Amino acid sequence: MIDGLLIARACIPIIWYNISMSIQELEKAVTQLPTPELAQFTAWFEEYQANLWDKQIEQDALSGRLDALAEQANREFEAGHCHPL
Repeated sequence: MIDGLLIARACIPIIWYNISMSIQELEKAVTQLPTPELAQFTAWFEEYQANLWDKQIEQDALSGRLDALAEQANREFEAGHCHPL
């Protein structure tokens, strides 16, 4: 009690949502996006995919999975099998 007033704390439950959608539900949701939101989603998704790709390439490089390909590319370059783009 403060200055004659009873202060009651409100209990606000914290709710964690686990939203899972099937591919079909996700596809339907995307097809219903208005054009500006679709453009925003597309930009986000392209960046998301690029980041996944970058992480995979980095993991492959660090693990040595690309070493044989790099060596082959160097041999072909040194043998003169490369042409300017």
